Order: sequence, then C-alpha cells, then structure tokens
Amino acid sequence: MFLDLTHKRIRIFLGIILLIFTVSPASLSASQKIQVKDIHYWSSRDYTRIAVELSEPVEFTKNRLSDPERIFLDLKNAVIAKETKTSFPVGDGIVRTVRASQFNRDTVRIVFDIEEISDLKCFMIESPAKLVIDLFGKGRHTEPVGPLTAGRRIVIDAGHGGHDPGAVGPKKLFEKDVVLDVALKVKKALMKDPLNEVFLTRERDIFLPLEQRTAFANKKNADLFVSIHANASPRRAAKGIETYLLNWTDDEEANKVAARENRISLKKMRALNRQFDVLDVIKTDLMRENKRDESVKLANYVQRSMISSLEGCNPQHITDLGVKQALFYVLFGANMPSVLVEISFISNPDEEKLLSKESYRSEIAGSIVDGINNYFKAVSPVQKVARVSYRKP
Repeated sequence: MFLDLTHKRIRIFLGIILLIFTVSPASLSASQKIQVKDIHYWSSRDYTRIAVELSEPVEFTKNRLSDPERIFLDLKNAVIAKETKTSFPVGDGIVRTVRASQFNRDTVRIVFDIEEISDLKCFMIESPAKLVIDLFGKGRHTEPVGPLTAGRRIVIDAGHGGHDPGAVGPKKLFEKDVVLDVALKVKKALMKDPLNEVFLTRERDIFLPLEQRTAFANKKNADLFVSIHANASPRRAAKGIETYLLNWTDDEEANKVAARENRISLKKMRALNRQFDVLDVIKTDLMRENKRDESVKLANYVQRSMISSLEGCNPQHITDLGVKQALFYVLFGANMPSVLVEISFISNPDEEKLLSKESYRSEIAGSIVDGINNYFKAVSPVQKVARVSYRKP
C-alpha cells in the first residue's frame, strides 16, 4: 500500500510538472507582451502629434496604403490594454481618424486615415515609454513672422512639475519650483512689450509630458520656444550656466545633462545618439529652412545675456559653460527656433542658495528676457524670422 501511495504521489507530481511546462509558457508569453495603454493627440492646421503610451519601448514598422489614403504602424509583441480607446476622430485637415486594433496575437496595428501630408516622423521616448508620431501638412513653405510690428509669439516652458520634481538641491530645493517661478517672471516681463504674445506650457505645479510641451508650442504657432531648467551633477562643485539647442553630440557632459532631463540612463542616451530613426528625425528637423541657424543665434544671445547680467549676483563669479547641443526630447519636433536653458546647478550648495533667493531668480528672468529681446533686435524690420509651416497649397 505504501508503494502504491508513493507511485500515486509521483504521478501527481509529474502531472503538475507537465501542466507547468505546457501551460505556463503561453501564459508567461502573454504577460510579457508590451501593452498599448493609451493614445493622445495634439493638432493645429499645419501639424499633428500623436503619442502612444506603452508599458515599455516597442519595435515597430510603418507602411502607407492608398484608396483611401492611410498610414499604419505595426507594433511588435504588443497587445491593446482593455481600457484603451481604440478609435477617435481628429479631423484637422491632416488626419481624419486614428484607429488601433489587435492585428494578430503578437501585433497591434495603429492606422491613421489621412487627408494630405508632406511628411511623417516617428521616435520613441524611453521613460515613460511612448511612441511619438509627427505628421506635417502638405505644401511645405516658409510663413514669415513679422515685420516686427506685427507681433511675436513666444512660448516659455518651465521644466518638470507635479509628481516630477526634477533635480533636488542639498537643502531640498526643487527644480520644478525654481523654474516655474522664473518662467512666470519671464512672461510678466515680456508682456510689458505690446509686440509680444507670451504663453507658458504650465502656470502652476502640474506635470506635463515632454512631448506635449513641444506640441503646445507648435499648436500656438510660436516664433520662439525657450525651455527653462536647473542643472545637477553628482559633483557638488559643478557650477555654471549653459544653453542648449537640439542636435546629436558625442560630448559626455552634454549627454549626461540630456539623459537627466529625458529621464533615461546615460547608456540609453548614448544609444539614442546612434539610432538611425532618431537621427533621421533630427536631420529633417534641422533642415527646416534656417531653424538651426536661428536656434544658434537665440542660444548665444540668451547665454551672453545671462552671463553678463548674473556675474554681479555671485561673489564667486558665474561660470560660463557656453552654448552646447544635445538630444533633448522636449525640443524634438519644434517648428520654431528653440533652446533649453540650464540656469544654474541646483546640486551646488552655493548656487542652490542663490536659486532660493527671489532677487536672483528675478535677475535670471530679466537676463533671459534681455537675451530674447536682443535676438529680436538683431532681426531688422525688413528681415523676418522664418517659421516653418506645413499647409495645403
């Protein structure tokens, strides 16, 4: 009887093992698939940006079909989450509708029913994972801003916000609070000039995804986009001010700054500089009329103004780290001259102390405003700032 009982237990044990090996792999495979969690879009008459929220980065392919005109992306090893809205109208003259479906057990297909487009670019944001698709209206041409008496649209972006504090200083000063205060001061000062129309991406302590900030500037058809941040480094002695424009780079320190602002690892930042699809997006972005040249000019005017204005505020003198370039997500796809300003190192005890002072933040804001004004002054009344527009002919 004991032997029979032992054999019975062995059979049960073997049955359990067999069940594990025959059932679990499929279940495990399903649980490991990338989830399509949500889809958002922002649009204007010339431009549509669509962001697909994912559980993790995904590999994808893109194709185009006609009769009717549509573009589709196939996301590999992916499933649609139950709560995801799978179809919605856009109707902005570029995209009619967006549709998502489970094409097969391993593929999610996202279809854009399009009207007329001149270009489409896609790039992946790592954290949180999002696939961003930019579609541009057909009939690319330059729509000039100006002459200067016609007014200037400026978008100021205060970095981070809400649940994302940004960098935190030794005395627990939050980057998100410092840059919001500076941004509000910049807007107030710029609005004193009746030629200026100024918008903030956020006016209070809320979180905005990086891709939404650029989309906001494009939707406003802005002439300039300035994103304000406070720097940080593991080296407490690191200090200074620097201004960035969008481009790929091999500079290690610049990549560290971009990695922190993009909320990804330095390893992924290095990989980003080698990704063909991202470089393709950037090349197209920089080729838009004279946008890169104008971004360089804007960056230099802002950097010089900040250094000259703030040297008197810091007894140990302000360190000029210069104008640099790096791949910042927040600058991807901007249709106008755009820069990112690192106003000081919040991780440096001395600069954190300065950033905590109302007077220093006011000086920073004033110097950014002076830099923007100097940039516009350099544009003669007959010369116009190029703004790229994608519009149906």
